[in-house]
Order: sequence, then structure tokens, then C-alpha cells
Amino acid sequence: MSIKISSLIVGLATVVLTTVSCKKEYLETVPTTAVAASSVLESVANATAALNGIHRSMYMRYNDQGTFGFGSVMIYNDCMGEDFVFSGQSNGWFLTTYRWLDHRNANGNAYFPYQFFYRIISNANVLIAGIDKVPGADVEKNAIKGEALAYRGWAYFNLVQMYGRRFDRTGTNNTDGVPLVLTPTIEPQPRATVADVYKQVNEDLNAAETLLATARPRADKSNLNVNVVRGMLARVALTQQNWALAATKANQARQGFTLMTGAQQMEGFSNWANPEWMWGSSQIDDQTEFFTAFLAYNSYNYNSTNIRTNPKCISSSLYNTMAATDVRRSLWIPVPTAANAITPPGGNRAPFMNQKFRAKDAANSVGDMPYMRVAEIFLIEAEALARDGRDAQAIDVFAQFMASRVPSYVRPTATGTALLTLILNSRRIELWGEGFRFLDLKRLNLSLDRNGSNHNAALAVAMNFAAGVNEWQWVIPQAEINANPLIKQNP
Repeated sequence: MSIKISSLIVGLATVVLTTVSCKKEYLETVPTTAVAASSVLESVANATAALNGIHRSMYMRYNDQGTFGFGSVMIYNDCMGEDFVFSGQSNGWFLTTYRWLDHRNANGNAYFPYQFFYRIISNANVLIAGIDKVPGADVEKNAIKGEALAYRGWAYFNLVQMYGRRFDRTGTNNTDGVPLVLTPTIEPQPRATVADVYKQVNEDLNAAETLLATARPRADKSNLNVNVVRGMLARVALTQQNWALAATKANQARQGFTLMTGAQQMEGFSNWANPEWMWGSSQIDDQTEFFTAFLAYNSYNYNSTNIRTNPKCISSSLYNTMAATDVRRSLWIPVPTAANAITPPGGNRAPFMNQKFRAKDAANSVGDMPYMRVAEIFLIEAEALARDGRDAQAIDVFAQFMASRVPSYVRPTATGTALLTLILNSRRIELWGEGFRFLDLKRLNLSLDRNGSNHNAALAVAMNFAAGVNEWQWVIPQAEINANPLIKQNP
């Protein structure tokens, strides 16, 4: 980490821990950001408020209209896949991401994910380093430290997937990852190897699992508990092609959660009261940023220029893989009309347009944001079991999941590659718009191929990228290159 960029990304006294949240007291358990950095480690109450500041940072505004915490990263990852389709150029927001330009521009939006995740890491480091010395009950301090470790591990997992090369379990993984900053410091750091970053990710998440296994119950779903951490471990193991561990952690993670009903799938994916939601952010009306919000770009009903003139669509070829009785078909409209498709006032309609994400109303982009749902965890377990050669167990898990999506679902008889195709297609459908596809393509070492679908080549521009080429890495922000003499740029 460099001195210059740390003042922008890591500075504890500048962003997450000292910004006063409108109409909120800093000791409330809801996400807030109002506690001075100098007082974070004076008491468990202050440390809890600082942790809530990290929760709030997941959806707060940063630099401009297009940088709204993890929601922006989710949109980046979907824009860069083949399943998320722009229907129009609109006002240009995220268009250059869709065209595979932003992430290769060191002076552009390659900066924001780096900024976002290192801010979380910086604030987590303060809590990890100091919470043990704070007066108070161990059960409270263990919960704070466990969540901080989980946040740090999760942040590094995202960073190394974006800015490093794909992890390959058959290789050494000694290419450049990202700097590992594990203490509250602003000293420049070189890029650690991909292998070393994954090692740290697993160490952080394993330590978090241990601490949170006996921690007090969490206040709400913005907090991380042991189930969420096990879900993170399952994600990491799947990316590292450790199939047995991925299946085990996924099975542990989903205990105590239920799959939603068909009716609940039509409720707008913006309410964390949904039984499937394991981790998410909840917004209230006085936290709205209007056009600086996830649902200002991805909902079907908020009255923004971007949604009116660029309703987001699912790939027609992916949509057509769903069974006729799959209730998820209703989340997109192949032939939209005024009678069957909701739009903001005066909004365009486009084939296969999104009806999945719903903002509070046309004038308010507030809505809860999903970061982990138990549906994903079922699909991780099924995929990992299938890749581990345990097809019968994979079918059991997959059939249990699909029974909630397809009434009277018939257990598949497919095995091997055919079974994996069923599971992966369902994963693509299920997680559409939730920020997974670019990283899935990368971990699976697949090419980007937008042909044979409803992408407009003149609008998308980037229709193909072969697996493994340099474009699968985000470039390091130029501000970091300029300030940190120890860091190297990606090719």
C-alpha cells in the first residue's frame, strides 16, 4: 500500500469511521459511520459502531454517481459477462464496463474496486489489531474480531480475483496478486503472489469461523455470522477447485436457512426478510442516494434515465434453457407489453427485460441488497459434489433446490458433464444481476462469448475474449502505480 493512495483508500480518519450519518446516533446497531477513529478502541460500544461503519460502507456513495459500494462491483461483474444485456446506450453509465474498457483503464473505473476493498481492509485491520485489548466481555469482542477478519478475507478474495490471474490448483499460482496489508500501516507494499493472497484469505476466514461459531447472535443480516463465513469459505474453495471442501462448507453454511417459495421469488429481490437471504444491506428512506444506488441501474421500476432508456435484459439463449414450468421465467419478459411488464413512467420496453429487482417506487431507489443467498450455497454444493465425482449426492442437492423453482420437478438422470451443465445453467439464471458472472467465467477458465443471443454487437462492442488473455485482469490504478515504488502494473 502506498502513502499517497492510502490517504485516499486506507485513511481511517477520512471516510468510513468519521462521516456522520444523517439522523442516526452512532451507538445504534443499524449501519452507521459516525465514530471518530481515535476513539474506536476505547470501548466495545465504539468498536461496534466502527464495525457498523464497515456495514454502511457496503452501500454508501464514494466518488461519483456510479460508485455506491459493493453494488457497483456487482454491476461491473455482471456487465462483463454474457448473461446481462444492455438494451440501449442510455446516459452511458457502465457502458464502457459492458464494453470491457473500464477495467483496463488505469485512470478510470479500475480505481474504484481497489479503493472500496482496501478501505474495508484498513478499517478491519484497526479492529483486528486492537480489539483484544479493549475492556469488555470476550463474547462481544470475539464477534467484532470475527466479523472484521471475515470482511478482510472477503475483501482480499474479491481483489485477487479481479486484479490477479485465475487460481489454478495444478499450478504454482506465483503470479502477482495484490498487496497484503495486515496491520494499520501506510507503508508501501509489493504485490503478494496469488497463492499467498489465497493463503491469507483462508487464514482470515478460518479464524473468523472459529470466533463466530461461539459468538453472540448477530443483530441483523448486515452482520456476518458463522453461516455467512462458511458460505465465503465455500466460494473460495470452489474458486480454488477444492471440491470436497467447497461441498462441506456449503452444506454447513446452509443449515438453518430455507429456500423461498415461488411467490416470494416475485417480490422484487429487495427485501432481506426473505428467508433465503443470509447476508445483505438494508436501506431506509433517509439513506437514499437516489441515482447513486444499485437499484437506480438494475431495478425495473425506478424512474432514472438509465432504466427508462436502457432496461437490463437477460441473454435470450440463457432464458431459453429454462423449463416451461420454471417460475423464474417470470423474472424476465421475452415479449414485453404495457399489460405484462412494469417500467418507470415513459420507460422503454425491450425483449427479455428484467422484472427481477424492484426499487421501493418510481421516485425512491431504496431497497435491500443481496450479498449471499442460500440458493447460491445449494448450487455451490451441487457443483462441487458433481466435480468431485459424487453425482448421486449432487443430484440430491440440486433436485432439492430445483423443486423450489420448478413445480413437480423431476430428478435429473444426467451425470458427468451433462449434470454440470444443468447445475451451471441454473446458477447463471439464479444469480443473474447479483454480481457473479465475470468471476464465474474467470474461475471456470471460459471465454466470453456473447454471440447467438440478444446482445447488440454495435452497442456491446466486446463480443468475444478468449479465456486466459490479459483482459481478464483488472489493471492496477494509476494513482497506486504513481505513489507506490514497490508495485507492478498488470500486462
